[in-house]
Amino acid sequence: MATELQTTRPAIPLVGHIITDEEMGIQQGTKLQAVNLGRTVKLLTDPHSANMYERHLHSMWKVIRHYKHGFLMKDLVQVFKILNVCVDRVNEHPEYIDPMCEILKICSLPFLKEKSSDETAYAQIAMESISQLGYLMRVPSDKVRSQICKSLISFYAKKASEKTIVGHKQTTEEYNRVVIERSDIAETLVKALALLEHDTDIKLEVMDVLQRLSSASAINCDKMLQAEAAGKICSRMLDPDPSGRLLFRSVEILWNLLDKGDRKEAAKQLNNADCISALRDGFSNHIMQGFSHYNRQMRNDLLVIATMVAEECPEAPFIETGFAKQLILFATFQEVKSHNALVKHLRIGTDHEDFELKKLLINIIVVLSKDPNIIPLISEGRVLLALFSFVRNNENISGAQEWSPAQFEELQLHAMAALSSLAPLCTDDYMTCQGSTRLLLLLEWCVSQDDFGGHGNAFHGKGGRGNKRAQMRYCLHILRSMVSLGDDSINQDLVDQGAINQIINILNNACQSPYEDDAIDLEIQCDMLFMVSALCEGDLHRKELFGGQGVDVVLQYLKTDPMKISSGLGHHRLMLATVDCIWCSVVGCYMNEDLFLEGEGMFLLLDLLEACPKNMHNLILGCILDMCENPKSIHHVMTWRGKEDRTAPSLFVEIWKKEEEAIGVKRGPHGTILDTSMPLMGVLQEEQGVISLPAHCPSQAIVDVSENMRAKIYALFCKIGFSELPGLSTEDQVTVTIIERYMDFKLGEVWREVISELEQERVRPITPDQEALETISRAFDEKVAVVAETQVELLEGQKQKDLDDEQEVYTEIRENHRQKEKSIRDWNDYIARVSNYEYLKDSKRRMDSSIENSRNQTRYREVELFHATDEPNLQTTTFQGRHITVASTPLELTGAPILNALTQDKDKGVTLKEQTTIIV
Repeated sequence: MATELQTTRPAIPLVGHIITDEEMGIQQGTKLQAVNLGRTVKLLTDPHSANMYERHLHSMWKVIRHYKHGFLMKDLVQVFKILNVCVDRVNEHPEYIDPMCEILKICSLPFLKEKSSDETAYAQIAMESISQLGYLMRVPSDKVRSQICKSLISFYAKKASEKTIVGHKQTTEEYNRVVIERSDIAETLVKALALLEHDTDIKLEVMDVLQRLSSASAINCDKMLQAEAAGKICSRMLDPDPSGRLLFRSVEILWNLLDKGDRKEAAKQLNNADCISALRDGFSNHIMQGFSHYNRQMRNDLLVIATMVAEECPEAPFIETGFAKQLILFATFQEVKSHNALVKHLRIGTDHEDFELKKLLINIIVVLSKDPNIIPLISEGRVLLALFSFVRNNENISGAQEWSPAQFEELQLHAMAALSSLAPLCTDDYMTCQGSTRLLLLLEWCVSQDDFGGHGNAFHGKGGRGNKRAQMRYCLHILRSMVSLGDDSINQDLVDQGAINQIINILNNACQSPYEDDAIDLEIQCDMLFMVSALCEGDLHRKELFGGQGVDVVLQYLKTDPMKISSGLGHHRLMLATVDCIWCSVVGCYMNEDLFLEGEGMFLLLDLLEACPKNMHNLILGCILDMCENPKSIHHVMTWRGKEDRTAPSLFVEIWKKEEEAIGVKRGPHGTILDTSMPLMGVLQEEQGVISLPAHCPSQAIVDVSENMRAKIYALFCKIGFSELPGLSTEDQVTVTIIERYMDFKLGEVWREVISELEQERVRPITPDQEALETISRAFDEKVAVVAETQVELLEGQKQKDLDDEQEVYTEIRENHRQKEKSIRDWNDYIARVSNYEYLKDSKRRMDSSIENSRNQTRYREVELFHATDEPNLQTTTFQGRHITVASTPLELTGAPILNALTQDKDKGVTLKEQTTIIV
């Protein structure tokens, strides 16, 4: 029955719930008609239809008509099979060229995708398809090659059209760029340039594609460099080209490769005589013959490319090709007269491009100076004389054909920056040009009150707007560079012209300035302090010239707030320069040292040592140590007190502890020696171990002396002594025992290294030497043991002292309790006397009896002249005089007002205060 019911049940009708736009008649956009590309490929490749050329062309034009809006990503494989078949037949059948070009034109459009996932699914196919476009450059047809270039430019840069294609979407511009970058089209096009040596038009189109690919993609630049694009393009950029586009495209591509690609690789490819010669000829032609705005820009661009190559490859053949000599000639021809034919008719104006050229020429000479072989050319070309022509006072007016004041200031600063690099390399030219005189005169103008406000343009003019700081900054840079050479003739020339006094006066004015210093001010002051240090170092007469005014200046700098050291502006460099100036200009001259100590300079140095970061300790300790050669300094060191009344020995011990903690020396919890075999060895020295070294190489134990500050601290303690030092705790004294034996421990460490090296080299000393080594080792062990025992005694003594102090505290507590108990008993006795009259009388009798018993004579009352010492009938147990002040019970205890009455006992002559309650 159930089966019959089931079979007779009517079926549920099916309803289509999805209605397409096409069915509704509201479809918008173009509909893509699919074509079976497989049939076209088979038609082209099948041996039976290989000669049916008309059918081939008909089928290809049909594909072109149906896919005029772009190829589907899934059909790209079939499309490029068709193209490759056509490539093989082009030579014999040129009729294939036109459909090929049309297909390539369609390839310029973005690909079409049916699903959003097609971009990921067909990414590899899309990348290989773009690569195939590059391989098609082998077709010997200008029309095909030109269309390939146009298609690549359009595909890479053209945005997707707004036309709607039903059921499909175009790939995005970003996706197309990524496909281009992941393919090897850039590398292929560079290699294709070799096929286009005699076809200038197509070569220019390929160069246009390479320029666009390299303009915004570092990946494309790197792939072009893999094909050695820089060298190939640069070496052929001066090939005959009436339009001038070849040189322009080449320069743009080279710029992109150097700017966005691997600059080192690009410069390496340009580092050959052919490329440098091409740059030289291109630059020379444009500077001599080009007067248009375009030619000036091209000239400057070529110079920038040459500068980049020189920066990355100092050994580039600029000298061998004669380019360096030409650059020096062009850079100096306005300031130095020359009869060279290259500059006979050369004119450089004051427009922006010529102004940039002047700066670029100065800059490239500085870059080329990295090669020592160019120094004779710089000297021969009188470059320093040309640059020193800018080292003069600025004027606010200019002539018709002269640089404007703003341009001259920028060139002046640029030239001075170049001089700071070139002048130390050409000291003879510097002296011939009287460089020191020119610079000191300019420095004097910088600090004068002349009316001049800098424009502060460009990099070198930073901080110099409205003032002369930029000129002063670079003037000091040059002087600092020259002084740092240590040339006696240059330094003596500066001293003879009063450079020390001039700089000290400037520093003195800077110290007294009410304005807050910025980073540039601090840099200027650091340079001046460094120059004074370099001039005065090792020369007593120059230190005397430094004199009292110089000492006052460094004292003012030492008084700088230590909190500014970590401000980030450069105060830490200023403090280091100040300490260095003290070390070089004060230490070693008794007159300056006495003035320094009178100004509490030692106290200020110790204050700075206490407050400064650890990386400044070494220099300050060295300065203090050398200052302690003056016996007067010792008293200042011992008198100094820092924060929380800290003493100098305590500060030195703390620095020692931190230094040992930093190098990982093994110490006990109280600073005791743990490793008795190597009491001074750190972790790094222990890890490296003992290595057999040549005799001229210092061992690790010797290197350790110069790598940390323990040797300086030991030397300081040798000056101030090791005993009876104030402000040291027991743990500090434990550390002092190690400091005291530092030299012995270090000698023992060195001898242990000698023994270990002999064992490693399997060398046995002769018997007397062996016995001497054993004696030295035993003596070293005994000294370490004595120090360790002394440390234990110090700690035990401190422990015993702590126990004694504890007992004293307990004794004081017990005494306080006894006094408290006595005061309680006295209070209770007082309460009993004032509240019980009988007890009061008994107390009176006891007091009288005690007085009687204390006398030597027992019958003194019976003598004729006896006088009573107390008043009769007084009911008190205290001693009274004629006037008695009695304290009453406080109001807060009685709870009632006190009744005071002043009465006079006429018989006794005693004034009393009668109160309700009297406390005697």
